[in-house]
Amino acid sequence: MKAAVCREFGAPLVIEELHLADPGPGEVKVRMVATAICHSDITYAEGGWGGQLPAVYGHEGAGIVAEVGPGVHSVKVGDAVVVTLIRSCGHCHGCTMGMPVTCDATFPLDATSPLTDASGASIVHGLRTAAFAEQVVVEESQLVVVPADLGFDVASLLACGVITGFGAVTNTAGVQPGSHVVVFGCGGVGLNSVQGALLSGAQTIVAIDLAESKLQAALEFGATHTLNPVTDDVVARVRELTDGRGADYVFVTVGAKAAFDASYALLAKAGAVVLVGMPANGVMSEIDPGTMAAYSQRILGSKMGGSRISIDIPNLVNLYKQGRLKLDELISGRYALADINEAMESVKRGDALRNVIVF
Repeated sequence: MKAAVCREFGAPLVIEELHLADPGPGEVKVRMVATAICHSDITYAEGGWGGQLPAVYGHEGAGIVAEVGPGVHSVKVGDAVVVTLIRSCGHCHGCTMGMPVTCDATFPLDATSPLTDASGASIVHGLRTAAFAEQVVVEESQLVVVPADLGFDVASLLACGVITGFGAVTNTAGVQPGSHVVVFGCGGVGLNSVQGALLSGAQTIVAIDLAESKLQAALEFGATHTLNPVTDDVVARVRELTDGRGADYVFVTVGAKAAFDASYALLAKAGAVVLVGMPANGVMSEIDPGTMAAYSQRILGSKMGGSRISIDIPNLVNLYKQGRLKLDELISGRYALADINEAMESVKRGDALRNVIVF
């Protein structure tokens, strides 16, 4: 099996032949067809979140079930599936409270990676998925069956970028019709927050980014207004666009300190900042707790959009098939595995919404 391996933080990924273990109880082997590149993969590969090497990253994928382990009942060989990093037991406190992204359980795959190199040495199973590879072994709960006629490149987007951005709006924040919404960042996650706000009935959707091309994309995905912090007085314009109130919801979908710091000043009374983007370790942001308390403002964290993948992904597929959710438009480029470094550099430069590795 060929996989893109990170052997030195910040260095180009290397394509190597690795061994993948057979699936154990409750586990599934999937032949990958497409894997999208997320900024989280890049942050890990650059060492922004620490970790151990060598590792195979990639977590936003889709493919075909190749083999099932004992006790697997939700999928069968030949099924088309979305492969996520969300691994859940269904029984712990987080799972029973409807938040499987906070599952407390430890699984065999958490203890022992299914990946080894030619010498038998263990390779880190990055983001519980390791989808920059021709095949993966994951826990059954990480998979959702999708229609066979759904393109795998499109399906791969549902594994992270779409559920994270859309779910932050619909699950974490519960945006109400008539709301004023601001979205920091118009990449793959931010654009899905934009279209989540549109489908939730938001009155005003202000998209903020430094790249004019991404601001134009935001308009196509449903933003009512766009702002560039380089040329616009963001605070003044948001107040103007919201009749002086400020935003009911501010979604920070990038991991930039400047965006976190700027978000609080945009809030209306009783408004909420929703932290979606993941900065590197050590990035800190300050708030004025007195103002937040006096105005009943909130800060909400949103991991993977608070997704319940068995419910949310089929719903998103239906919205896509109804023509109400844009997915094809998120794909900027398709690359072979051998060209993964080029694909990642394009994302780092800000040239792409989502680049997809097609196997």
